[in-house]
Amino acid sequence: MVKNQIDFVTLGCSKNLVDSERVIRKLEAKGYRCTHDSKHPKGEIAIINTCGFIGDAKEESINTILEFVQAKENGLLKQLIVMGCLSQRYKDELEKEIPQVDRYYGKFDFHSLIESLPDISNKIKDRSKVRLTPHHYAYIKISEGCDRHCAYCAIPLITGGHKSRQMDDIIAEIRQRVESGTYEFQIIAQELTSYGRDFDGKSHIAKLVEKMAAIKGVRWIRLHYAYPTDFPTDLLQVIREKPNVCKYLDIAFQHISDNMLTAMRRNFTKKETYDLITLLRKAVPGITLRTTLMVGFPGETEEDFQELMDFVRWARFERMGAFAYSEEEGTYSARHYKDSIPDAVKQSRLDRLMALQQTISAELQAQLIGTIKKVVIDRKEGDYYVGRTEDSSPDVDPEVLLKVSDKPLRVGRQYNVEIVEAEEFDLYGKVLLGN
Repeated sequence: MVKNQIDFVTLGCSKNLVDSERVIRKLEAKGYRCTHDSKHPKGEIAIINTCGFIGDAKEESINTILEFVQAKENGLLKQLIVMGCLSQRYKDELEKEIPQVDRYYGKFDFHSLIESLPDISNKIKDRSKVRLTPHHYAYIKISEGCDRHCAYCAIPLITGGHKSRQMDDIIAEIRQRVESGTYEFQIIAQELTSYGRDFDGKSHIAKLVEKMAAIKGVRWIRLHYAYPTDFPTDLLQVIREKPNVCKYLDIAFQHISDNMLTAMRRNFTKKETYDLITLLRKAVPGITLRTTLMVGFPGETEEDFQELMDFVRWARFERMGAFAYSEEEGTYSARHYKDSIPDAVKQSRLDRLMALQQTISAELQAQLIGTIKKVVIDRKEGDYYVGRTEDSSPDVDPEVLLKVSDKPLRVGRQYNVEIVEAEEFDLYGKVLLGN
Protein backbone atom coordinates (compact mmCIF):
# COMPACT_ATOMS: atom_id res chain seq x y z
CA MET A 1 0.00 0.00 0.00
CA VAL A 2 1.63 3.23 -1.20
CA LYS A 3 1.24 6.13 1.22
CA ASN A 4 -0.37 9.30 -0.15
CA GLN A 5 -1.20 7.63 -3.48
CA ILE A 6 -4.74 7.87 -4.87
CA ASP A 7 -5.90 5.41 -7.52
CA PHE A 8 -8.65 6.82 -9.76
CA VAL A 9 -11.07 4.72 -11.78
CA THR A 10 -13.29 6.51 -14.31
CA LEU A 11 -16.36 4.76 -15.67
CA GLY A 12 -18.74 5.90 -18.39
CA CYS A 13 -18.28 8.65 -20.95
CA SER A 14 -15.59 11.17 -21.81
CA LYS A 15 -17.44 13.82 -19.80
CA ASN A 16 -16.59 11.85 -16.67
CA LEU A 17 -12.97 11.70 -17.80
CA VAL A 18 -12.90 15.50 -17.85
CA ASP A 19 -14.29 15.57 -14.29
CA SER A 20 -11.69 13.07 -13.06
CA GLU A 21 -8.91 15.11 -14.61
CA ARG A 22 -10.18 18.20 -12.80
CA VAL A 23 -10.22 16.45 -9.42
CA ILE A 24 -6.80 14.85 -9.97
CA ARG A 25 -5.30 18.23 -10.79
CA LYS A 26 -6.53 19.65 -7.49
CA LEU A 27 -5.46 16.65 -5.41
CA GLU A 28 -1.97 16.55 -6.92
CA ALA A 29 -1.68 20.23 -6.07
CA LYS A 30 -2.33 19.17 -2.44
CA GLY A 31 0.59 16.77 -2.58
CA TYR A 32 -0.98 13.43 -3.54
CA ARG A 33 0.33 11.11 -6.22
CA CYS A 34 -2.58 10.08 -8.46
CA THR A 35 -2.78 7.16 -10.86
CA HIS A 36 -5.63 6.55 -13.27
CA ASP A 37 -7.36 3.29 -14.18
CA SER A 38 -4.51 1.30 -12.70
CA LYS A 39 -4.88 -2.42 -13.37
CA HIS A 40 -3.15 -3.12 -10.08
CA PRO A 41 -4.03 -0.28 -7.68
CA LYS A 42 -1.59 0.09 -4.82
CA GLY A 43 -2.55 3.41 -3.28
CA GLU A 44 -4.01 3.81 0.18
CA ILE A 45 -6.95 5.77 -1.25
CA ALA A 46 -9.21 4.91 -4.20
CA ILE A 47 -11.70 7.24 -5.90
CA ILE A 48 -14.26 5.76 -8.28
CA ASN A 49 -15.99 8.15 -10.69
CA THR A 50 -19.21 6.32 -11.53
CA CYS A 51 -21.70 6.25 -14.40
CA GLY A 52 -25.44 5.90 -13.90
CA PHE A 53 -26.83 6.34 -17.40
CA ILE A 54 -28.34 2.93 -18.18
CA GLY A 55 -28.66 -0.44 -16.46
CA ASP A 56 -25.39 -1.92 -17.74
CA ALA A 57 -23.45 1.19 -16.71
CA LYS A 58 -24.97 1.16 -13.24
CA GLU A 59 -24.15 -2.52 -12.87
CA GLU A 60 -20.53 -1.91 -13.88
CA SER A 61 -20.28 0.93 -11.35
CA ILE A 62 -21.72 -1.19 -8.53
CA ASN A 63 -19.44 -4.13 -9.35
CA THR A 64 -16.39 -1.85 -9.39
CA ILE A 65 -17.33 -0.37 -6.02
CA LEU A 66 -17.74 -3.86 -4.56
CA GLU A 67 -14.34 -4.94 -5.89
CA PHE A 68 -12.71 -2.06 -4.06
CA VAL A 69 -14.79 -2.74 -0.96
CA GLN A 70 -13.30 -6.23 -0.97
CA ALA A 71 -9.80 -4.78 -1.31
CA LYS A 72 -10.48 -2.52 1.65
CA GLU A 73 -11.76 -5.42 3.76
CA ASN A 74 -8.61 -7.36 2.82
CA GLY A 75 -6.45 -4.55 4.19
CA LEU A 76 -5.24 -3.37 0.78
CA LEU A 77 -6.94 0.02 0.97
CA LYS A 78 -7.47 2.60 3.69
CA GLN A 79 -10.09 4.86 2.14
CA LEU A 80 -12.68 4.35 -0.59
CA ILE A 81 -14.46 7.36 -2.08
CA VAL A 82 -17.21 7.30 -4.71
CA MET A 83 -18.24 10.24 -6.90
CA GLY A 84 -20.07 10.81 -10.17
CA CYS A 85 -23.46 10.18 -11.74
CA LEU A 86 -24.44 7.06 -9.79
CA SER A 87 -23.83 8.65 -6.41
CA GLN A 88 -25.41 11.89 -7.58
CA ARG A 89 -28.66 10.05 -8.14
CA TYR A 90 -28.56 7.26 -5.55
CA LYS A 91 -26.43 8.64 -2.71
CA ASP A 92 -28.87 7.78 0.09
CA GLU A 93 -29.47 4.26 -1.19
CA LEU A 94 -25.76 3.60 -1.71
CA GLU A 95 -24.89 4.77 1.79
CA LYS A 96 -27.34 2.21 3.18
CA GLU A 97 -26.50 -0.66 0.82
CA ILE A 98 -22.69 -0.26 0.68
CA PRO A 99 -21.68 1.44 3.95
CA GLN A 100 -18.08 0.27 3.58
CA VAL A 101 -17.48 3.23 1.26
CA ASP A 102 -16.05 6.05 3.38
CA ARG A 103 -17.71 8.94 1.51
CA TYR A 104 -20.07 9.45 -1.40
CA TYR A 105 -20.10 12.64 -3.48
CA GLY A 106 -22.35 13.76 -6.31
CA LYS A 107 -21.28 14.58 -9.83
CA PHE A 108 -20.65 18.25 -9.15
CA ASP A 109 -19.52 18.19 -5.52
CA PHE A 110 -15.84 18.46 -6.41
CA HIS A 111 -15.01 21.03 -3.75
CA SER A 112 -16.27 18.93 -0.84
CA LEU A 113 -14.39 15.86 -2.07
CA ILE A 114 -11.14 17.77 -2.47
CA GLU A 115 -11.53 19.48 0.91
CA SER A 116 -12.15 16.13 2.62
CA LEU A 117 -8.52 15.13 2.07
CA PRO A 118 -5.84 17.03 4.01
CA ASP A 119 -3.22 19.13 2.29
CA ILE A 120 0.08 17.23 2.53
CA SER A 121 2.10 19.50 0.27
CA ASN A 122 4.70 21.89 1.61
CA LYS A 123 4.13 24.28 -1.24
CA ILE A 124 1.56 25.01 -3.92
CA LYS A 125 2.25 22.97 -7.03
CA ASP A 126 1.30 23.86 -10.58
CA ARG A 127 -0.69 20.89 -11.81
CA SER A 128 -2.30 22.61 -14.78
CA LYS A 129 -0.75 20.01 -17.12
CA VAL A 130 -2.26 16.97 -15.42
CA ARG A 131 -4.14 15.01 -18.06
CA LEU A 132 -5.70 11.61 -18.59
CA THR A 133 -5.35 11.48 -22.38
CA PRO A 134 -2.27 11.36 -24.63
CA HIS A 135 -0.63 14.75 -24.96
CA HIS A 136 -1.83 15.35 -28.52
CA TYR A 137 -5.58 15.29 -27.86
CA ALA A 138 -8.01 16.46 -25.20
CA TYR A 139 -11.71 16.50 -24.40
CA ILE A 140 -13.20 19.94 -23.88
CA LYS A 141 -16.55 20.02 -22.08
CA ILE A 142 -18.51 23.13 -23.04
CA SER A 143 -21.68 22.65 -21.00
CA GLU A 144 -23.43 20.52 -18.41
CA GLY A 145 -26.93 19.14 -18.23
CA CYS A 146 -29.77 18.99 -20.73
CA ASP A 147 -33.18 20.61 -21.20
CA ARG A 148 -34.55 18.10 -23.71
CA HIS A 149 -36.23 15.56 -21.37
CA CYS A 150 -36.46 12.64 -23.78
CA ALA A 151 -38.79 10.00 -22.36
CA TYR A 152 -36.12 7.34 -21.75
CA CYS A 153 -33.24 9.49 -20.50
CA ALA A 154 -32.20 9.94 -16.89
CA ILE A 155 -29.45 12.47 -17.65
CA PRO A 156 -31.52 15.59 -16.76
CA LEU A 157 -32.46 13.89 -13.47
CA ILE A 158 -28.75 13.47 -12.70
CA THR A 159 -27.16 16.61 -14.13
CA GLY A 160 -30.02 19.11 -14.13
CA GLY A 161 -30.79 21.65 -16.83
CA HIS A 162 -28.48 22.85 -19.56
CA LYS A 163 -25.76 25.24 -18.39
CA SER A 164 -23.14 26.57 -20.79
CA ARG A 165 -19.57 27.47 -19.86
CA GLN A 166 -18.51 31.00 -20.62
CA MET A 167 -16.95 31.23 -24.07
CA ASP A 168 -13.87 33.07 -22.86
CA ASP A 169 -13.20 30.32 -20.32
CA ILE A 170 -13.39 27.63 -23.00
CA ILE A 171 -11.11 29.52 -25.39
CA ALA A 172 -8.60 30.15 -22.59
CA GLU A 173 -8.51 26.42 -21.79
CA ILE A 174 -7.85 25.51 -25.42
CA ARG A 175 -5.06 28.08 -25.67
CA GLN A 176 -3.48 26.63 -22.53
CA ARG A 177 -3.74 23.11 -23.93
CA VAL A 178 -2.15 24.18 -27.21
CA GLU A 179 0.76 25.70 -25.31
CA SER A 180 1.34 22.32 -23.65
CA GLY A 181 1.41 20.49 -27.00
CA THR A 182 -2.20 19.53 -27.65
CA TYR A 183 -3.52 20.08 -31.16
CA GLU A 184 -6.62 17.85 -31.41
CA PHE A 185 -9.81 18.67 -29.51
CA GLN A 186 -12.97 16.61 -28.98
CA ILE A 187 -15.70 19.11 -28.13
CA ILE A 188 -18.22 17.41 -25.86
CA ALA A 189 -21.47 18.17 -24.06
CA GLN A 190 -24.63 16.36 -23.22
CA GLU A 191 -26.30 18.53 -25.87
CA LEU A 192 -23.68 20.44 -27.81
CA THR A 193 -25.97 22.30 -30.21
CA SER A 194 -27.76 24.09 -27.36
CA TYR A 195 -24.55 25.83 -26.34
CA GLY A 196 -25.32 29.41 -25.33
CA ARG A 197 -29.10 29.13 -25.39
CA ASP A 198 -29.16 29.67 -21.63
CA PHE A 199 -27.40 33.01 -22.24
CA ASP A 200 -29.87 34.66 -24.60
CA GLY A 201 -32.09 31.98 -26.13
CA LYS A 202 -29.87 31.47 -29.19
CA SER A 203 -27.36 28.75 -30.05
CA HIS A 204 -23.80 30.07 -30.12
CA ILE A 205 -22.06 26.82 -31.05
CA ALA A 206 -21.09 28.07 -34.52
CA LYS A 207 -19.47 31.20 -33.06
CA LEU A 208 -17.66 29.13 -30.42
CA VAL A 209 -16.25 26.64 -32.93
CA GLU A 210 -15.19 29.49 -35.22
CA LYS A 211 -13.24 31.05 -32.34
CA MET A 212 -11.63 27.68 -31.55
CA ALA A 213 -10.60 27.25 -35.18
CA ALA A 214 -8.89 30.66 -35.15
CA ILE A 215 -6.45 29.60 -32.42
CA LYS A 216 -2.99 29.01 -33.86
CA GLY A 217 -1.85 25.45 -33.29
CA VAL A 218 -5.31 23.84 -33.35
CA ARG A 219 -5.28 21.20 -36.11
CA TRP A 220 -8.39 19.09 -35.50
CA ILE A 221 -11.70 20.01 -33.85
CA ARG A 222 -14.32 17.28 -33.63
CA LEU A 223 -17.92 17.77 -32.48
CA HIS A 224 -19.84 15.34 -30.28
CA TYR A 225 -23.44 14.92 -29.13
CA ALA A 226 -25.48 17.23 -31.31
CA TYR A 227 -29.26 17.12 -31.15
CA PRO A 228 -31.43 17.16 -34.30
CA THR A 229 -34.27 19.37 -33.01
CA ASP A 230 -33.62 23.08 -33.65
CA PHE A 231 -30.29 22.20 -35.27
CA PRO A 232 -28.21 25.39 -35.78
CA THR A 233 -27.56 25.29 -39.52
CA ASP A 234 -24.99 28.10 -39.34
CA LEU A 235 -22.65 25.51 -37.81
CA LEU A 236 -22.48 23.72 -41.16
CA GLN A 237 -20.74 26.63 -42.86
CA VAL A 238 -18.07 26.58 -40.14
CA ILE A 239 -17.53 22.82 -40.53
CA ARG A 240 -17.34 23.15 -44.31
CA GLU A 241 -15.06 26.18 -44.51
CA LYS A 242 -12.66 25.85 -41.58
CA PRO A 243 -9.89 23.41 -42.53
CA ASN A 244 -9.11 22.48 -38.92
CA VAL A 245 -12.75 21.66 -38.09
CA CYS A 246 -13.14 17.98 -38.94
CA LYS A 247 -15.94 17.13 -41.34
CA TYR A 248 -17.45 14.99 -38.61
CA LEU A 249 -20.60 15.24 -36.54
CA ASP A 250 -21.88 13.01 -33.75
CA ILE A 251 -25.67 13.40 -33.74
CA ALA A 252 -28.00 10.91 -32.04
CA PHE A 253 -31.20 10.17 -33.96
CA GLN A 254 -32.40 7.27 -31.74
CA HIS A 255 -35.18 6.13 -34.10
CA ILE A 256 -37.01 6.98 -37.31
CA SER A 257 -40.59 5.74 -36.86
CA ASP A 258 -42.91 8.62 -36.07
CA ASN A 259 -44.64 6.33 -33.55
CA MET A 260 -41.39 5.87 -31.66
CA LEU A 261 -40.17 9.45 -32.02
CA THR A 262 -43.41 10.71 -30.54
CA ALA A 263 -43.37 8.19 -27.69
CA MET A 264 -39.73 9.03 -27.00
CA ARG A 265 -40.61 12.75 -26.85
CA ARG A 266 -37.92 13.62 -29.35
CA ASN A 267 -39.87 16.55 -30.85
CA PHE A 268 -38.63 15.58 -34.31
CA THR A 269 -40.31 13.69 -37.12
CA LYS A 270 -39.30 11.08 -39.65
CA LYS A 271 -39.49 13.58 -42.52
CA GLU A 272 -37.45 16.16 -40.59
CA THR A 273 -34.81 13.51 -39.92
CA TYR A 274 -34.47 12.60 -43.60
CA ASP A 275 -34.40 16.28 -44.53
CA LEU A 276 -31.72 17.11 -41.97
CA ILE A 277 -29.41 14.28 -43.06
CA THR A 278 -29.86 15.34 -46.69
CA LEU A 279 -28.93 18.89 -45.67
CA LEU A 280 -25.90 17.76 -43.66
CA ARG A 281 -24.47 15.78 -46.57
CA LYS A 282 -25.22 18.53 -49.11
CA ALA A 283 -23.87 21.40 -46.99
CA VAL A 284 -20.70 19.54 -45.95
CA PRO A 285 -19.63 17.19 -48.76
CA GLY A 286 -17.77 14.18 -47.41
CA ILE A 287 -19.01 14.63 -43.84
CA THR A 288 -18.68 11.66 -41.49
CA LEU A 289 -21.86 11.13 -39.49
CA ARG A 290 -21.88 9.22 -36.23
CA THR A 291 -25.22 8.37 -34.64
CA THR A 292 -26.80 6.33 -31.87
CA LEU A 293 -30.00 4.34 -32.25
CA MET A 294 -32.28 2.53 -29.81
CA VAL A 295 -34.30 -0.64 -30.21
CA GLY A 296 -36.94 -2.15 -27.95
CA PHE A 297 -38.52 1.05 -26.70
CA PRO A 298 -41.97 0.35 -25.18
CA GLY A 299 -44.51 -0.23 -27.94
CA GLU A 300 -41.97 -0.73 -30.73
CA THR A 301 -43.57 -2.99 -33.32
CA GLU A 302 -41.83 -5.09 -35.96
CA GLU A 303 -43.04 -2.51 -38.47
CA ASP A 304 -41.39 0.28 -36.47
CA PHE A 305 -38.18 -1.72 -36.39
CA GLN A 306 -38.27 -2.36 -40.13
CA GLU A 307 -38.60 1.40 -40.67
CA LEU A 308 -35.43 1.77 -38.62
CA MET A 309 -33.63 -0.84 -40.73
CA ASP A 310 -34.73 0.91 -43.93
CA PHE A 311 -33.52 4.21 -42.52
CA VAL A 312 -30.05 2.80 -41.78
CA ARG A 313 -29.85 1.33 -45.29
CA TRP A 314 -30.68 4.76 -46.70
CA ALA A 315 -28.51 6.91 -44.41
CA ARG A 316 -25.40 4.70 -44.61
CA PHE A 317 -23.89 6.18 -41.47
CA GLU A 318 -20.12 6.06 -41.41
CA ARG A 319 -20.26 5.45 -37.65
CA MET A 320 -23.18 4.00 -35.72
CA GLY A 321 -23.80 2.63 -32.25
CA ALA A 322 -27.00 1.10 -30.91
CA PHE A 323 -28.41 -0.14 -27.64
CA ALA A 324 -31.51 -1.83 -26.31
CA TYR A 325 -33.93 0.14 -24.19
CA SER A 326 -33.60 -0.29 -20.45
CA GLU A 327 -36.09 1.27 -18.09
CA GLU A 328 -34.65 3.98 -15.86
CA GLU A 329 -36.62 4.86 -12.76
CA GLY A 330 -37.93 8.40 -12.60
CA THR A 331 -37.96 8.91 -16.37
CA TYR A 332 -41.11 9.74 -18.30
CA SER A 333 -41.16 6.31 -19.96
CA ALA A 334 -40.79 4.49 -16.64
CA ARG A 335 -43.74 6.45 -15.25
CA HIS A 336 -46.03 6.23 -18.27
CA TYR A 337 -45.11 3.15 -20.31
CA LYS A 338 -44.80 -0.55 -19.66
CA ASP A 339 -41.45 -2.09 -20.62
CA SER A 340 -43.34 -4.33 -23.01
CA ILE A 341 -40.70 -5.73 -25.37
CA PRO A 342 -39.18 -9.07 -24.21
CA ASP A 343 -35.41 -9.03 -23.71
CA ALA A 344 -34.97 -11.73 -26.37
CA VAL A 345 -36.78 -9.57 -28.94
CA LYS A 346 -34.71 -6.53 -27.97
CA GLN A 347 -31.49 -8.50 -28.39
CA SER A 348 -32.60 -9.97 -31.71
CA ARG A 349 -33.40 -6.52 -33.08
CA LEU A 350 -30.13 -5.13 -31.79
CA ASP A 351 -28.18 -7.97 -33.41
CA ARG A 352 -29.97 -7.51 -36.75
CA LEU A 353 -29.41 -3.76 -36.72
CA MET A 354 -25.71 -4.06 -35.93
CA ALA A 355 -25.25 -6.80 -38.55
CA LEU A 356 -26.69 -4.41 -41.12
CA GLN A 357 -24.36 -1.65 -39.97
CA GLN A 358 -21.41 -4.02 -40.12
CA THR A 359 -22.16 -4.68 -43.79
CA ILE A 360 -22.52 -0.96 -44.52
CA SER A 361 -19.33 -0.14 -42.64
CA ALA A 362 -17.40 -2.82 -44.54
CA GLU A 363 -18.54 -1.34 -47.85
CA LEU A 364 -17.63 2.21 -46.83
CA GLN A 365 -14.27 1.14 -45.44
CA ALA A 366 -13.42 -0.77 -48.64
CA GLN A 367 -13.95 2.42 -50.66
CA LEU A 368 -10.99 3.95 -48.80
CA ILE A 369 -8.46 1.44 -50.14
CA GLY A 370 -5.91 3.31 -52.24
CA THR A 371 -6.65 6.72 -50.73
CA ILE A 372 -4.11 8.85 -48.87
CA LYS A 373 -5.09 9.90 -45.35
CA LYS A 374 -3.52 12.04 -42.65
CA VAL A 375 -3.19 9.71 -39.64
CA VAL A 376 -2.28 10.58 -36.05
CA ILE A 377 -0.54 7.85 -34.03
CA ASP A 378 -2.24 7.24 -30.68
CA ARG A 379 -0.20 4.29 -29.38
CA LYS A 380 1.97 1.28 -30.15
CA GLU A 381 0.23 -2.04 -29.55
CA GLY A 382 2.07 -5.31 -30.23
CA ASP A 383 3.21 -5.43 -33.86
CA TYR A 384 1.23 -2.34 -34.86
CA TYR A 385 1.11 1.38 -34.43
CA VAL A 386 -2.52 2.38 -33.92
CA GLY A 387 -3.76 5.67 -35.30
CA ARG A 388 -6.80 7.58 -36.54
CA THR A 389 -7.85 9.79 -39.42
CA GLU A 390 -9.75 13.03 -38.91
CA ASP A 391 -12.89 10.94 -39.48
CA SER A 392 -12.43 9.03 -36.22
CA SER A 393 -12.72 10.00 -32.59
CA PRO A 394 -10.63 8.27 -29.90
CA ASP A 395 -11.94 5.06 -28.30
CA VAL A 396 -15.24 4.87 -30.21
CA ASP A 397 -14.39 4.92 -33.92
CA PRO A 398 -12.43 2.78 -36.41
CA GLU A 399 -8.65 2.93 -36.25
CA VAL A 400 -5.79 2.65 -38.72
CA LEU A 401 -3.21 -0.06 -38.05
CA LEU A 402 0.35 0.38 -39.31
CA LYS A 403 2.78 -2.52 -39.17
CA VAL A 404 5.85 -1.81 -37.04
CA SER A 405 8.90 -1.60 -39.30
CA ASP A 406 12.50 -0.44 -39.07
CA LYS A 407 11.36 3.17 -39.16
CA PRO A 408 9.88 4.06 -35.76
CA LEU A 409 6.82 6.27 -35.63
CA ARG A 410 6.15 8.83 -32.93
CA VAL A 411 3.00 8.82 -30.82
CA GLY A 412 1.20 12.11 -31.31
CA ARG A 413 2.65 12.81 -34.73
CA GLN A 414 0.64 12.89 -37.96
CA TYR A 415 1.74 10.94 -41.04
CA ASN A 416 0.54 10.64 -44.61
CA VAL A 417 -0.69 7.08 -44.96
CA GLU A 418 -1.92 5.02 -47.91
CA ILE A 419 -4.83 2.75 -47.00
CA VAL A 420 -4.00 -0.73 -48.32
CA GLU A 421 -6.58 -2.98 -46.65
CA ALA A 422 -9.95 -2.62 -44.93
CA GLU A 423 -12.06 -4.57 -42.47
CA GLU A 424 -15.57 -3.79 -41.18
CA PHE A 425 -14.34 -1.41 -38.51
CA ASP A 426 -10.59 -0.96 -39.03
CA LEU A 427 -8.17 0.05 -41.76
CA TYR A 428 -4.60 -1.01 -42.53
CA GLY A 429 -2.10 1.37 -44.03
CA LYS A 430 1.48 2.10 -44.89
CA VAL A 431 3.34 5.32 -44.19
CA LEU A 432 4.41 7.14 -47.35
CA LEU A 433 8.03 8.01 -47.89
CA GLY A 434 8.99 11.57 -47.07
CA ASN A 435 7.01 11.84 -43.82
